[in-house]
Amino acid sequence: MPLERTQKFATAAVHAGAAPDPATGARATPIYQTTSYVFEDVDHAAALFGLQAFGNIYTRITNPTQSVLEARLAALEDGTAALALASGHAAQFLAFHTLLEPGDEFIAGRQLYGGSINQFNHSFKKFGWNVVWADATDPQSFARAVTPRTRAIFCESIANPGGIIVDLPAISAIAKQAGVPFIVDNTLATPYLCKPKDFGADIVVHSLTKFIGGHGNSIGGAIVDCGTYDWLASPHRYKSLVEPNPSYNGMKLAEAFGPMAFAIAARVLGLRDLGPAISPFNAFLLLTGAETLPLRMQRQCDNALAVAQWLDTHPKIAWVSYAGLAESPNYELHKKICPKGAGAVFTFGLKGGYEAGVKLVSALKLFSLLANIGDTRSLVIHPASTTHRQLQDDERIAAGAGPDVVRLSIGIEDIDDIIGDLEQALAAVEMSTEKGP
Repeated sequence: MPLERTQKFATAAVHAGAAPDPATGARATPIYQTTSYVFEDVDHAAALFGLQAFGNIYTRITNPTQSVLEARLAALEDGTAALALASGHAAQFLAFHTLLEPGDEFIAGRQLYGGSINQFNHSFKKFGWNVVWADATDPQSFARAVTPRTRAIFCESIANPGGIIVDLPAISAIAKQAGVPFIVDNTLATPYLCKPKDFGADIVVHSLTKFIGGHGNSIGGAIVDCGTYDWLASPHRYKSLVEPNPSYNGMKLAEAFGPMAFAIAARVLGLRDLGPAISPFNAFLLLTGAETLPLRMQRQCDNALAVAQWLDTHPKIAWVSYAGLAESPNYELHKKICPKGAGAVFTFGLKGGYEAGVKLVSALKLFSLLANIGDTRSLVIHPASTTHRQLQDDERIAAGAGPDVVRLSIGIEDIDDIIGDLEQALAAVEMSTEKGP
């Protein structure tokens, strides 16, 4: 069911892409736990394999449960099409696989999730794809990094782990000047807080594992094609999009599919051959989570602001990095880019540095110490000793994961219980410091 343009966000989160099951009348989207699908006849099969018709061939490529999730994500991001995948890393991988050839470069803001930094710095090099790092807090650093080999610009809308709000319009203008697509990871903001397309993004990627799924029970990722980049008019030849494709009888995907060509290419070339398919069960769980996204996201943002304000006045806290605080250098960008809230993930530093941070996360009881964000539960991690441990000291600091940094992902619990847990843990850190190791 296509999204009616009169529907508001909360309505689309529940209804976009879905309809009662035509065979059974089931109101919830079923889990289509099948590997393959019966064709109507030989001509129907030929049309599907030749991309002359849309439909299901094999669950590695398409699945009806997955298709509803994709339609909903495209609607929520105001995109033309979406592709759901096995993880957020898979989404990044297929997005760049669709764009890049060996020897090509892309520019990325270095304020990123540590796993993305590792993927870009090391795994991508095996494909001959080279990352050039810029500073997401300084849009002009992207302009300075552009070379004749630049084929894309990438950043997060709200940077993980520091919760920095990125000036998307400024970076988009640089991408347009360079003639390359602008890719935005919108995981921390979700389309409830920010729609990157409104600020010039051409492609949006997500780790659905986080806030969109929202319950810490399933892994998934997504690519959303905004339909805004003109592949045929591009000064660069993106071969997967514009050149005759030998596996589809010489079809030129950009000509055949227009504003949804990127999503189609990522599916029928990347997902088809590389295979990071999402399971129907995970697609079902993520689809169910998406229904409550606006309710959870607003509650988590409200809780996060209250926690940040409380920490900001605590004598044992050296600093708090949360764009929702009026004194934050990101406060004005927060009001411009995501006015409904500055997100639910932020960092702070303890005056005791690395050791105090390790002791604090060990003393928390309500907060779960684990490597995830975006759960209904409040989560905590010390990035320097965990998620960003593989990086060098200078890389950790540049990514916002210095030795004293503690990252919180605030859940939907009662705010008094969240703050109470932090209060008892900070008291325990003081006792531990006084008594020694």
